[in-house]
Amino acid sequence: MRLENALLIAAGGHSLAFGVFHLGFWRLFGWRTELANVSRVNRGIMQVLNLCLTFLFFAIGVLILVHRAEMTTTAIGRSLLAVMALFWIVRLVQQAIFFNLRHHASFVLSGLFLLGAALHALPLWLRAG
Repeated sequence: MRLENALLIAAGGHSLAFGVFHLGFWRLFGWRTELANVSRVNRGIMQVLNLCLTFLFFAIGVLILVHRAEMTTTAIGRSLLAVMALFWIVRLVQQAIFFNLRHHASFVLSGLFLLGAALHALPLWLRAG
């Protein structure tokens, strides 16, 4: 049970960290100048999608941390963990499809995506075993 709790805390922290990371996209990727080169609609879409994803990361992180006991003992908690594990697997596959895997940042991000999948899936596996 201790390992399960530690994994859930790490999973919640992982989501919160990605929320913070996404808040930095404007500066990190120079969106003020980069997005000026796309249409107003596409510029809006990029920023809205990023803000919504940021909100989702913060919400998931808080839900996991506040409701750790329910994450593996209720159907909705298990479903949330399974969906997040699948989310990170899908994101890992997308990394390979849309980005240059030879760049060191892609390796780091791919590792973080794999870590996210594991942190969300392992508590389910431990509870089932």
